[in-house]
Amino acid sequence: MMQVCLNGSRTAADCVAVPLTPESMADSAAEAVAAGATDIHVHPKTPCGRDTLSPRVLAPTLSAIRARVPVPVGVTTGAWAEPGPAARLERIRAWTVLPDHASVNWHEPGAEETAALLMERGVSVEAGIWSGTDGAERFAASPLGPKVVRVLAEVTDTDPLGAVSSARALLSALGAAHGRPVLLHGEDGGAWPVLRLAGRLGLATRVGLEDVLVLPDGERAPSNARLVAAGLAEYRAGLADATRDLPGRPSGGTR
Repeated sequence: MMQVCLNGSRTAADCVAVPLTPESMADSAAEAVAAGATDIHVHPKTPCGRDTLSPRVLAPTLSAIRARVPVPVGVTTGAWAEPGPAARLERIRAWTVLPDHASVNWHEPGAEETAALLMERGVSVEAGIWSGTDGAERFAASPLGPKVVRVLAEVTDTDPLGAVSSARALLSALGAAHGRPVLLHGEDGGAWPVLRLAGRLGLATRVGLEDVLVLPDGERAPSNARLVAAGLAEYRAGLADATRDLPGRPSGGTR
C-alpha cells in the first residue's frame, strides 16, 4: 500500500505545488494515482488555506477527488482543524458526504470519542500513533484498537540519522498493535529514511507534500506524483535490501 498525503497543514508559502482547492486536490490525486498511489489522505481547506472539518468544505473536496480517482479517500481529524473535542464531534455529525476513512491521533484529547463516532457513522478509522507521545500506550489500552482499519505509525523525528531509530522504537512500543496493519512513515528530513525502512520491513507506507517537500536526491518536489514515483522506487530498494540480508542469501561478489 502506497498512500499519498496530498497537502497536510502546509500552505502555498511552503511550496507552490501544495494543492489547496478541491479542484487542485483532485488533479493532484489523479496524477498521484496514475503514478502508483493506492490510497488518498487529504486535509480539506478553507478558502484562506486553513485545515477544517466543516461539512461545507469536506463535501466538495471529497466529491471532486472521487470524480477523478477510484481509490479510497481519507481525511484528517487533527485537533488543529477543530481544537475543541466537543466541537469536533459536532462537525463529524454534520458531515453530509463521508470519507472512506479518517485519521484520529490517539494522543489528542477526545480521540476515543472521535474514533467511536466515526465508526458509528460507518467511516473506517486510521489510528495515528505519533512518536514522542503517549499515543502507543493509550492505543494499547483502547477497546477500539481491534476495530481500526490500520495504524499510522508517524515518526516525528526529522533528523535523517535519528528517524530510523525513532521508527524502530515506535514499532516496538506498538507491539502487536491489536493485530491491525501498520503504515509507517516519517516527515521532512526523516521521511525518506523511514520510507526505506518500511520497505525493508514490508510495511505499508505513504509519501506526499504533507510529509516531505524534496525528492530523495534533495531536489524540490514538483508534485505529489513525482514523490509517489520516487517513493515506490525507494520502497522497492528497501525490499531488495531486506532480501539480500536474508540468512543464507548470497551477498554478491565474483562468480
